[in-house]
Amino acid sequence: MEKIKKMTCPNCRKAMTLIQKEKKVQFRDEDIVYAYEGFICPQCGLEAGTLEQTAAIQKRMAYAYRSKMSLLTGAELVARRKKLGLSQQALADRANVGVASIKRWEGSIIQSRSMDKLLRDTLSARICDDDSYTGNKPFSIPRVKIVLRHFEAKLGRKILKKHDRMLYSAKYIWYADMLAFRECEKGITGATYAALPYGPQMNNYKDLIDSILAADEGQAEPLSEREKGIIEKIALTFPMEQMVYKAAHREKVWKEKSTGALIPYTDAVRLTAI
Repeated sequence: MEKIKKMTCPNCRKAMTLIQKEKKVQFRDEDIVYAYEGFICPQCGLEAGTLEQTAAIQKRMAYAYRSKMSLLTGAELVARRKKLGLSQQALADRANVGVASIKRWEGSIIQSRSMDKLLRDTLSARICDDDSYTGNKPFSIPRVKIVLRHFEAKLGRKILKKHDRMLYSAKYIWYADMLAFRECEKGITGATYAALPYGPQMNNYKDLIDSILAADEGQAEPLSEREKGIIEKIALTFPMEQMVYKAAHREKVWKEKSTGALIPYTDAVRLTAI
């Protein structure tokens, strides 16, 4: 696509001037400086840009923010991935996230601090072959869905909701995975969990909600009778959402972790609420 070199002011109908400068703006409550390129009207001062320039600005702002906050930038993520000879899908598989998330983070979408830590750990090969963060189980979004559906059947209400922040549903899944690992040395979903301000939470949960809702349960490995029993036990122990939420917040394995730190499945032996 040929780069647009001219633009007419929509207000004055005058030819606008191409400018390049540094801009300082507040982004996510942080002051950042980025390289700006766009057009300005010499008569009314209106600034505007092409779609290409707007996309470039978004990337530069994300780069400046991530650099200031010590998060991997999109360019750094690409460079580290290629240095290891990994495709986007291979990195996604190792980190137990969707490949769409990798593509977004390599662009202008900013990852959470917990996901940044997971990406760094994965790219440095510290947990690539360590099943303690996945419960000796490959991650399966359809399995997450059938676990939640089974919880709903036992609890008698919906806990899987669109646009939900998984404040409660993630706690039920976390306890199910941890208890299964403690009793059977293998989790149920293969999800990784991080210590976040609102308790133990499934990594990348914001990007997973829609995928979980759209998942085909028929593609998941059916729950075993032992796994169903574990889910039923948790549902009976925490029949109300606030109960599982408060219980998770009392667990030392969450309280002792720094924000964003991963919670290994081996901590399951230290759970006290169940």
